[in-house]
Amino acid sequence: MSKTLSDELRERVLDAVAAGASCRAAAARFGIAPSTAVRWVKRFRETGDRRALPQGGDYRSQAIEAHADFILELVAARKDITLAEIVERLMTERAFACAQSTVWRFFSRRGFTFKKRQRMPANNSARMS
Repeated sequence: MSKTLSDELRERVLDAVAAGASCRAAAARFGIAPSTAVRWVKRFRETGDRRALPQGGDYRSQAIEAHADFILELVAARKDITLAEIVERLMTERAFACAQSTVWRFFSRRGFTFKKRQRMPANNSARMS
């Protein structure tokens, strides 16, 4: 993965281009890729913002949040529903495809657990001394 470039370097490149240098010349002068300088200048011209865009984060979980009421209703109606069944119901009734891990993270964010009790027969054997 590439290293993060400093905000000060970004400022200097943008200032150099504003002073009349080309993106390629500014990139060569400051030791960065020409494509980086072009992207920075393009973003500055379009938005006026000199800061870097935020990195990382979760962009996909918002999709399942649109179905939160439906999912919570499924669990309220049947407490022992499995993640696989929830995924299947989302696909058939809401045309929303997702993985079981997505549904698991949805519940994890809300503090839900899906621990099933084992159904074992009672121990009928008496203690022998």
